[in-house]
Formats: sequence, C-alpha cells, structure tokens
Amino acid sequence: MRLDDIAPQDGSKKRSRRVGRGIAAGQGASCGFGMRGQKSRSGRPTRPGFEGGQIPLYRRLPKLKHFPLVNRTNYTIINVGALSSLPANTDVTLTSLIEAGIVTNDDGPLKLLGDGEVTAPLTVRASAFSASARAKIEAAKGTCELLSSASDAIE
Repeated sequence: MRLDDIAPQDGSKKRSRRVGRGIAAGQGASCGFGMRGQKSRSGRPTRPGFEGGQIPLYRRLPKLKHFPLVNRTNYTIINVGALSSLPANTDVTLTSLIEAGIVTNDDGPLKLLGDGEVTAPLTVRASAFSASARAKIEAAKGTCELLSSASDAIE
C-alpha cells in the first residue's frame, strides 16, 4: 500500500455544489444567497461573535479575574486580641460580644481572625475561624465551636 492508493470510502464524500452556472442548474445568478444584504455579499459569512456593529458579548463582559461574587457571605470580623479583655470561661457568641460592647454592629455571621493574643480559656461559637485564630484559642485551653449556618449564629 502506498499513499497514492489511499482514497475515502465510497459514498463518504459528496461533490461540491456548483453555483452561479445558470438558472437550469438550480443555483444560478444569486447562488442561493438571496437578493441583497450582508449575507449575500462575497467574503461572507461575518466572523464569529459579530453582532452587526453592536458591541459584542465578548467585549461587554469584564475580563480576567476579580469578578464580584454573586452571593458573597459578609462576616462580622473580629480579631482574637479583642477577646483578651473577657474573663475566663466565658461563652463568646456574636450576641454576647454586642452586649459586651466589643462589636458595635451585626454585619453577618461571626468570623474570628488571628491578630493579637488571648490568655484566658474561652468557649467561642462562630461561623468561621482562621487557622491562626483557632490555634491561639486552643493554645489558651479554650474551645472553638463551628456554627453550621447563619441561623445558628443568631441564637
């Protein structure tokens, strides 16, 4: 077998349509493209994504990263250092922090970050902990309880 012996299977290739060869051929004159307009001109079709001159979708959308999250969770954020003024064995929740005056407004579920130091053992109930905050609370013989949802954070 040689390269010039290779041929497609019978019936797999259709002959190309011969357009513009007179009325009797069936595709004469306008070659099946209608009478006038952009889609009848030579050099057609328009490029993919072309919307007739309107700014196309790929240019209307923002590019690359930093897209805003649609249903972003907003947390009430507090650092571990703010808990150092609390007495030992205190139950720390969002409501108890608001009553103590450490947090002034409720921006959503409580999240603890690891800036600062804590020495007293505390029972902290929050929706999220950073790794360093969890380590510092547990190093002070405290416990970290993860609340499953925002409804648990209200209680």
